[in-house]
Amino acid sequence: MALLRRAREVHEEQDGDPEGGRALRRFTWEEIGQRSGRGPAPQERWLVIERKVYDISQFYRRHPGGARLISSHAGQDATDAFVAFHVDKVLVSKYLKSLQIGELAPDQPSIEPTKNKMLVKDFRELRATVEKMGLLEPNQLFFFLHLAHILLLDTAAWLILFYFGTSLMPIIVSLVVLTISQIQASWLQHDLGHLSVFRATKWNQLLHKFVMCHLIGASAKWWNLLHSRHHAKPNCFRKDPDIDMHPFLFTLGKKLSVELGIKKKKYMPYNHQHKYFFITLPPLLFPTYFQCHTFYIAYTKRYWVDLAWMLTFYIRFFFTYGSLLEIKSLLAYFFILRMLESSWFVWVSQMNHIPMDIYYDNNLDWVSTQLQATCNVEQSLFNDWFTGHLNFQIEHHLFPTMPRHNYWKVAPLVKSLCAKHGIEYQSL
Repeated sequence: MALLRRAREVHEEQDGDPEGGRALRRFTWEEIGQRSGRGPAPQERWLVIERKVYDISQFYRRHPGGARLISSHAGQDATDAFVAFHVDKVLVSKYLKSLQIGELAPDQPSIEPTKNKMLVKDFRELRATVEKMGLLEPNQLFFFLHLAHILLLDTAAWLILFYFGTSLMPIIVSLVVLTISQIQASWLQHDLGHLSVFRATKWNQLLHKFVMCHLIGASAKWWNLLHSRHHAKPNCFRKDPDIDMHPFLFTLGKKLSVELGIKKKKYMPYNHQHKYFFITLPPLLFPTYFQCHTFYIAYTKRYWVDLAWMLTFYIRFFFTYGSLLEIKSLLAYFFILRMLESSWFVWVSQMNHIPMDIYYDNNLDWVSTQLQATCNVEQSLFNDWFTGHLNFQIEHHLFPTMPRHNYWKVAPLVKSLCAKHGIEYQSL
């Protein structure tokens, strides 16, 4: 009997082998959790997708979305994140075959012990419903009209100075119009970066370079590198780059603030941060940190195509506006433009996250991870336009590749899911 049992185990290990010859091993969640890339060498990194175990220890540095993005799921089940981020799952799955080292043991549950089994099951059913309803299909006319109004505003900003001169009032009006154009371009590049404008990935990427690099002057790959990490683990300290300001500029989250107090670490006068926040992060994020960081990352990571596209923005801007403004006025115009843009962007992006829970990654399920870190803002036609539909932050985080014009359609389904499982659906 023992021999028969062992023969059956060997047969099961060889069955379903992606390479056709190498035996697949069986693992427990405990074994996988120990391969998170932390601790003494060798720092192995494993993750699970649909019960299959993959060793990404060598691959993670070559991951197209960035090493830190895929490493944030090391030692965990990445099934829902994988489905959320990848449009062409069949193609990506082919590349995963060479990384597969085994599967979960038959006695292991499909859902990790730290995650809500029924919530995961219901969300996956909701995802299937969303796909059947066609809510992941883009309305390209919507995005074409959005791009058209960006280009019209961009042109109008220069024409105001050309026809009305460079006195104070035309400069102010021109700045306001160009700021609107730039922010609306930021929302469009956000759509393109999430692959939600075209069905084909290559067209999203091509137009993303035009909008992000040429119209805005920043690196598309730089944005993808940071923003994907934010979506994978929102408000998770040391995994979400959007909260890297803690603790050096601000202290964020109740639990992290208490932790700093216990350790008696203080880098800034935190008791006054509500006062200096207004004159630091909103107006200065773009003209100082982002402006330098995008060039630094593009150069150090050799994003030469992005850099070439970015240069076209500066050539166009300084040639067109430089023909109307003196050098001091031109530089002041550019700096104030970035300050206005930055203030708008920060208030929109942070109002959905900063009020929410901020702590370390507790390896929760996809829905709980997103819901505890995001909240919505009341819907209106103005709010939709002003925020680029990021007033539907919950829906956007649950379905990052969904075209934004469909958020309002899926919102009732998400609310029902939250009500069923007793999760607070927060809306301001």
